Amino acid sequence: MFVKPYIVYILTNQLRTVIYTGVTNSLKDRLIEHYLNRGKKKSFTGKYHAHYLLYYESFDQISDAIRREKQIKGWSRKKKMALINTLNPGLEFLNEKILGRWPY
Repeated sequence: MFVKPYIVYILTNQLRTVIYTGVTNSLKDRLIEHYLNRGKKKSFTGKYHAHYLLYYESFDQISDAIRREKQIKGWSRKKKMALINTLNPGLEFLNEKILGRWPY
């Protein structure tokens, strides 16, 4: 049986001043959506141009992914940055790693 992974991810803007946490079952598609919505005031990520991937982790169950997303969203910025540093200490944008090229 194929298990589709669910991804909790953290985005930022180009200056790394904004942090956004989300959950998806297709990180590639979701990154493209965030990028295409840049500048659109109706969404947080669009308004703040947050489409640069800093962190992600996978889960087999959507319930676990949603629980983790809510946990991270409740954290302080300092704690979120500490988590990001466990995977990405240089705070590099990981979009190319996921999509192969960036910008989309």
